[in-house]
Amino acid sequence: MNIRPGTEGDAAELGRMAAAMVRMHHAFDAQRFLLIEGRDGRTLEQGYGGWLVRESQNPKAMVLVAETDSKVVGYAYATLEERNWMMLLDACGALQDIWVDESARRSGVAKMLIEEMCARFRAMGAPRVVLSTAAKNEGAQKFFEAMGFRRTMIEMTRELEK
Repeated sequence: MNIRPGTEGDAAELGRMAAAMVRMHHAFDAQRFLLIEGRDGRTLEQGYGGWLVRESQNPKAMVLVAETDSKVVGYAYATLEERNWMMLLDACGALQDIWVDESARRSGVAKMLIEEMCARFRAMGAPRVVLSTAAKNEGAQKFFEAMGFRRTMIEMTRELEK
């Protein structure tokens, strides 16, 4: 297992995994989770893959990939955030995305991605890491709790009549 920064050469794999994550969230709650297919003549995979590669060059972001036998099987995308008065949240690292292919789950990939992300945030001076997870993704919630994360906020959504 190797955890390393994502590169331009990872765009297709990053896009494949990110698109799978987006579709999973959309399936959880289509009203809450955005799904834009074929925007600007690109597939969701192409759009998200290109965006993650661009973010990998952002000094306040990190894109990490997990490789097994030279095959990318997971990724994490995280950002360094400044104090946010609206959310009553001090400066922190924010885990935005994490995905591990079905075939590589329960093998320590996600744990290694999170530990590497936390180590990098620590080196950047972040005092904590926050994340959000879909209410219906109970497996992820249990995993994050086992990794030392605690529940601090619950997002609620109300659709407005048109």
